[in-house]
Amino acid sequence: MQIEVVDHVAGASRARGIALVIDVFRAFAVAPHAVAAGASRVLPVGAIDEALALRDAMPGVVLVGERHARSLPGSTPAIRRRKFSRSAWRGKPVMHTTHAGTQGLVNATGADEVLTASLNNLSALCRYVQIANPQYVTIVRMGHEARERCAEDDLYAESAGGHVQRRQGANRSRGPRPAAPCACCVKFFDPAADWAPNTDFEYCTAVDRFDFVLRLRTGADGRRELERIDVPEATA
Repeated sequence: MQIEVVDHVAGASRARGIALVIDVFRAFAVAPHAVAAGASRVLPVGAIDEALALRDAMPGVVLVGERHARSLPGSTPAIRRRKFSRSAWRGKPVMHTTHAGTQGLVNATGADEVLTASLNNLSALCRYVQIANPQYVTIVRMGHEARERCAEDDLYAESAGGHVQRRQGANRSRGPRPAAPCACCVKFFDPAADWAPNTDFEYCTAVDRFDFVLRLRTGADGRRELERIDVPEATA
């Protein structure tokens, strides 16, 4: 198994094999929480215009979108205060567009499989890759706004790459939990940053909250969507 670590949209565009697209804060914590809360579909979109057009074309859709970490006008705040209550999300399609994470998904067109990567399902993701045992794994660090490296995505890439390569930690990982002082974490503890509440930090850094992965696929209507795949724990 050959593992390559790349960065941002340019890296995603040359990904091959199984691509693990990382966005710890906050895109790929949002996606599995939405699925677990009962969303009928999660549709990752790159461009804002495309997301708005699809929102208008799909009755009942929930738009979750941000640029520069701020919610887009008319969109639902991704995590804060709603706490992914099943009544708010169950049975509804979610249109998801972000500054970094979804850009990586839609641009990894050369990969055989594209998976979202966050701390919420780190061990399940590693197990999935170990079971598949592909020739190539591409770890895509989307970083801050898909333009510069960030500590949390770097830590995740190092941890995931190590587990997969050593074929260890198949069931539960002692995954990295970014410390509050890291540059991208400070906003979650700043009372003035009402767009980045402390609860978001807790959601995003909950290691192994879920035992499933989300894989990008083309739905029956031709739109990109995330497919839930449950990954059982390894038996001795």
